[in-house]
Amino acid sequence: MWWPQNLVQVSLFRVLHEKESRPKGGLTRNEFFLIAFVCSFAYYVLPGYLFPMLTSLSWLCWIFPKSVLAQQIGSGLHGLGVGAVGFDWSSISSYLGSPLASPWFATVNIAIGYGLVTYIITPLAYWFNVYEAKRFPIFSDDLFTANGQSYNTSAIVDSNFHFDSDAYDQEGQIYLSIFFAMNYAVSFACLTATVVHVFVFHGRDLWQLSKSAFQDRKMDVHSKLMRRYNQVPEWWFTCILLTNIVATLFVCEYYKSQLQLPWWAFLLACGLAFFFTLPIGVITATTNQTPGLNVITEYIIGYLYPGYPVANMCFKVYGYISVKQGIAFLQDFKLGHYMKIPPRSMFMAQVCGTLISALVHLGTAWWLMDTVPNICDRALLPSGSPWTCPGDHVFYDASVIWGLIGPRRIFGNLGYYNSINWFFLAGALAPIAVWLLHKAFPSQTWITLITTPVLLGATINMPPATSVNYNSWIIIGFLSGFVAYRYHHNWWGRHNYVLSGALDAGLAFMGVLLYVSLDMEKVSLDWWGSSPDGCSLASCPVAEGIVVDGCPIF
Repeated sequence: MWWPQNLVQVSLFRVLHEKESRPKGGLTRNEFFLIAFVCSFAYYVLPGYLFPMLTSLSWLCWIFPKSVLAQQIGSGLHGLGVGAVGFDWSSISSYLGSPLASPWFATVNIAIGYGLVTYIITPLAYWFNVYEAKRFPIFSDDLFTANGQSYNTSAIVDSNFHFDSDAYDQEGQIYLSIFFAMNYAVSFACLTATVVHVFVFHGRDLWQLSKSAFQDRKMDVHSKLMRRYNQVPEWWFTCILLTNIVATLFVCEYYKSQLQLPWWAFLLACGLAFFFTLPIGVITATTNQTPGLNVITEYIIGYLYPGYPVANMCFKVYGYISVKQGIAFLQDFKLGHYMKIPPRSMFMAQVCGTLISALVHLGTAWWLMDTVPNICDRALLPSGSPWTCPGDHVFYDASVIWGLIGPRRIFGNLGYYNSINWFFLAGALAPIAVWLLHKAFPSQTWITLITTPVLLGATINMPPATSVNYNSWIIIGFLSGFVAYRYHHNWWGRHNYVLSGALDAGLAFMGVLLYVSLDMEKVSLDWWGSSPDGCSLASCPVAEGIVVDGCPIF
């Protein structure tokens, strides 16, 4: 199996390191990369500084500036995003990866899943007032009280950062926006769909490959060429694994009051990561989309160990991020295998890169917290600030939902959203239905391209991703597929991934330059185009009697 995202890396490697003859009447890929890089670098000054509204052009809000309904439908950042588009590569590729690197069938699956959740399930649930949805914004990652106000989570935490059940009874239960609730629902379905889909469609192949791994088997040309290099001994991996397990167990016990995570929970997280790496890796290898374990890890530890939000976050990191990083590790080795890079060199580069990356991330986080006032605090940050930390905000809310309060009081027998658990069953049945359909109509090969984990999990990045991120990603993905099919397929196949890499590189360099030269000096613009959305009423509730600052009362 091949990871499509690796094609971008391979194309860039060849552009920068291999000699290429000039095609008749055209550009070499190196020249094409440089031109695209310069264009991307120069263009990003517009959405990155001069005209941030290019990130989300929500034209319905301009036509109906006083209509809550129109802005709920049209806002690309706080609503359903009908017609909203963005001309900012950072917002297009930030959550789903590059649309140019996505296989066509995966793009179609994502588009169908996104349309199903965003434009059918969510509006129906909202306008039929499921879970009192009209009391809250239609799209938001905030937590709310019954009267539509933001929930004061600090009121239900004691001095040791543990859950205070008496205070929670006094404050009342937590409510979610309807899209946030539906997002958790499809996350449940995506998890079971991943396991069942891999078992049904790939189970026999995986079994045969597993047996052949312990036997002598025929090698392809790549494996034969790689035999000239010394392989990485198994004990290298084993030593790193055992060292990290022992170190983590020590940290969990020594800093138990701070981390809150018991030793058995860490071992359980390792077991979950071990079990899910294979099925998730199969989906990633075939679709370039990676289903996440973030919700199920939160769910499990929240039931077993409720009232400890830090423990919940740590368990999610060890269970979910371990799988994500493990798959990224495999991607690198796969890239090295096809590019004929010595395995031991690749291994050392990965280990050193991981250590350097961890230190750089930690140092950058400390630096930003010291240099950016009110970072991540949406209430205190100025309008249009880039430091709202949408991903961290969702991470915090998840720690409150699953860790502090616990799933039993929200999704369990004591919870308001307990019916959402039926999506676990729906997700398990969906791949079986596709498989039966394939068996009934074997000549219809398109049926096998229906990948239910990708379709059901299309919106698991929302929030923090918004509808404009998905709209723009899908549009670019469809245009790429159309160009590849209709015009100059060979040319596009040679330049598609080079273009993707050039856009990423140009954006990265200009982003750093803008931050160092302007953001650090607190140089900013304040005009109509500085607002990234312009839909101030999109987050307003429409239930009668709900009073929210800046919103009309119905």
